[in-house]
Amino acid sequence: MSERIAHKRAIRQAFDRAAPGYDRAAIVQRECCARLFALDAANPDPGSGPVQRLVDAGCGTGHALDTLRELFPDALPIALDFSPAMLRHACASSSSAALPLCADLEHLPLQTDSIDLLWSSLAMQWCDPQIVLQETARVLAPGGRALIATLGPRTLHELRSAFAAVDDATHVIEFSTLSQWTRSASVAGLDLLAGECAELAALAPDLRTLLADIKAIGAHTVGEGRRRKALGRQAWNLLQQAYEQNRRTDGLLPATYDLVLLSLRKPA
Repeated sequence: MSERIAHKRAIRQAFDRAAPGYDRAAIVQRECCARLFALDAANPDPGSGPVQRLVDAGCGTGHALDTLRELFPDALPIALDFSPAMLRHACASSSSAALPLCADLEHLPLQTDSIDLLWSSLAMQWCDPQIVLQETARVLAPGGRALIATLGPRTLHELRSAFAAVDDATHVIEFSTLSQWTRSASVAGLDLLAGECAELAALAPDLRTLLADIKAIGAHTVGEGRRRKALGRQAWNLLQQAYEQNRRTDGLLPATYDLVLLSLRKPA
């Protein structure tokens, strides 16, 4: 099995396990959705037509589906996720009658030029930017739009720095920058309507709780270079000591999420 296939399998398994408790820990994810909706509202596309088919690509537990249905009441919504457990949860919890589709964002089982709006919040960071945006461009209808929230390179930088005191293994994925995403969009033939970065912080009273919350949203899978065995007591103490340098004046420990927000359009 190739490393790429194994990594995707690990991601699917992580989100399958995270599905039951995801919503309790997904505070940052809900804020990210709100910011992506705000980006779209602040940067309207005067040339956009009616939305008849929309995809929530990487829908997770379906947090955005009801709002998307409110904004585009005449559209057929498709709830798409790589995790079967997440998809079942989304369809059970959303009031929108979305069509469920279990699929990989890099290989969308959708017709070319068939989608008017592709929404994706905190899913594309697990993909190759060039591949996933080429697929996005393929399925979008001429004049169709993509609204994307993904993660940038400063995501969980506190954790990356703290783990450097413990070992040389990879503990945090290296995510792509805004400029890398915009270049990939341009190569894919998509026009940039708006793009911005923002930082959000998940907070917890101690490192163990913070790491449990990261695991609860499935964000702990790192793929190649990861540590193969559990931390011993000495390594855990080193990690805690290193992370303590980030404690805020309110007594909480932060975990930064570096958001990359994009509004893209396929030329008509």
